[in-house]
Amino acid sequence: MPAARKAAVPIQYLRSLTSVERTDHTNLRLGRALAAVAGATNAGGFLAVGQYTSHMSGIVSSLADNVALGEFGLVLSALSAILAFAAGAATSAILINWGRRRDAHSVYALPLLLEAALLLCFAALGANLEVHRVLFVPVTVALLCYVMGVQNAMITKISHAEIRTTHVTGIVTDLGIELGKALYWNWGVPTAASHHVAADMQRVRVLASLLGMFLFGGMLGAVAFRHFGFASGIPLSMLLVILAGVPVTDDLRRLQVGELR
Repeated sequence: MPAARKAAVPIQYLRSLTSVERTDHTNLRLGRALAAVAGATNAGGFLAVGQYTSHMSGIVSSLADNVALGEFGLVLSALSAILAFAAGAATSAILINWGRRRDAHSVYALPLLLEAALLLCFAALGANLEVHRVLFVPVTVALLCYVMGVQNAMITKISHAEIRTTHVTGIVTDLGIELGKALYWNWGVPTAASHHVAADMQRVRVLASLLGMFLFGGMLGAVAFRHFGFASGIPLSMLLVILAGVPVTDDLRRLQVGELR
């Protein structure tokens, strides 16, 4: 294979991950990468500020608990985290729709670039966290919740809500459903019958891979934060830039020649 063709292979692969033209395979590849990023960010965020920032169910529950207990400072903190997550999702939707309107190649890459920039901000916040902890802890929580909202909305839109990466409740639920199908007894029921129950093993493999990547990312993020602190956000940011870089470069070239509106 000529050198030029060899060089083009990884570029084409990266381009396909966030391309406007989607397939189930490219959705899954991107979903696995983002699940690892989400797991690492969630674990690092917990070690940094003592709170999981993608777990909206837990945050909403803590909001209700603290309202009942009269802990209104914690109520405000939980409310700001929820609003930040929602704002991140809204921002992702705005960027995607803006890109679609302009027929951009980087429709789905733009939210990833924003996420990359915010993770660099997370790394920068670490220098001031211990000195101004009262201020920077809630800011860091809100920042990471915003990041998770951006990512979750992007992968939800790109996969038509089939893949989620920032939390695993739905993944484990769907795995449990398929497990129930696999264990269901079909005594006397023909395989071809409409009410024959069978697990979708392809879906099981997809869900298990997403769960595994989130777990892998979480372990990697925890180890990285333990050894490098807030600077562990930098390689995550660089990974997102790599995932998004090719379509963005394509659009910059189109902009130079006047092809992009």
